[in-house]
Amino acid sequence: MKQDLAETRAMGALGWLAGQDELFPVFLGATGTSEADVRARAGEPEFLASVVDFLLLDDAWVIDCAKALGWRPEEVMQIRAALPGGDLPNWT
Repeated sequence: MKQDLAETRAMGALGWLAGQDELFPVFLGATGTSEADVRARAGEPEFLASVVDFLLLDDAWVIDCAKALGWRPEEVMQIRAALPGGDLPNWT
């Protein structure tokens, strides 16, 4: 997947996340960001990578997001791989 497509899809994931009343505050707390920061940084590839990293913490979040956006769940990993830092090894 090319980075521009990954960025577009990650923005879609951010939109989905922002619409999750119970999950969005968890994202804000886990990342230490505010809603104003989200609005200001939504187009930054590094920030979008953090959104996808957060979703990847829980398989249920990946599945729910992918289903809502019409993706296969494994596409979320492909999106992450195409964003900054996605080529780093995963040690877990």
